[in-house]
Amino acid sequence: MSRKPELKGRAARLARLFPTTGGRGQAARTPFVLLVVLLLGGGLIGLLVLNSAVSEGSFKLDDLQKETKSLTDQEQALQRDIDAYSAPDALQRRARELGMVPGGDPAFLDPDGTVKGVPGAAAEQSSAQVVLPPEAIVPLTVTSAPPSPSATPAPTPTLTPTPTPSTAPSSSTPTPGR
Repeated sequence: MSRKPELKGRAARLARLFPTTGGRGQAARTPFVLLVVLLLGGGLIGLLVLNSAVSEGSFKLDDLQKETKSLTDQEQALQRDIDAYSAPDALQRRARELGMVPGGDPAFLDPDGTVKGVPGAAAEQSSAQVVLPPEAIVPLTVTSAPPSPSATPAPTPTLTPTPTPSTAPSSSTPTPGR
C-alpha cells in the first residue's frame, strides 16, 4: 500500500505537466487560429493588389510602346522630307525657281583685313530661265512726275511698287537676287 500514495503523487504531477483538453486549452488556440486566418487573408489581398498594379503597368507599357512606334514613324517621315529637300538637285532647282545663279570665284578675308583671291562676278542668267513664284512678283505702276520748270513739258515716268501682289507677271518686274 505504500505504492498507492506514490502513484497518486506521480499522476498528479503528470496531470499538471499535460493539461487535459478542457476549456482552457480551447481558449489558447483561438487567437492563434485567428492570427493565421488574418495573415493568410492579408497575404491574398496583398497579392491581389500587387497583381493589379503589375497589370496596370503592363497596359501603360503597351500604350507607351505604341506611342513610341508612332513617333518613330513620324520622325522617319520627317527625316525623309528633310533629305529630299536637302538633296543637291532639289536645292539647285529651288534656287533657280527663286532666280538665283551660281556664284563666281570667291575671295576670302584674313583676320588682319587682307583679301586673298580675286572675286569673280556671278554668271548672267537669261531671262527665259527665270521662273518666279507668284508671291515674289510685285507689280509696278507708272506715275508721272510733276511738271518741272524746264523747257520740256513732257512728263517723266517713275516706277513705284504697289503693295498688292498680282499673279500676272509684268514686263518691268525686277529679277530678284541681282
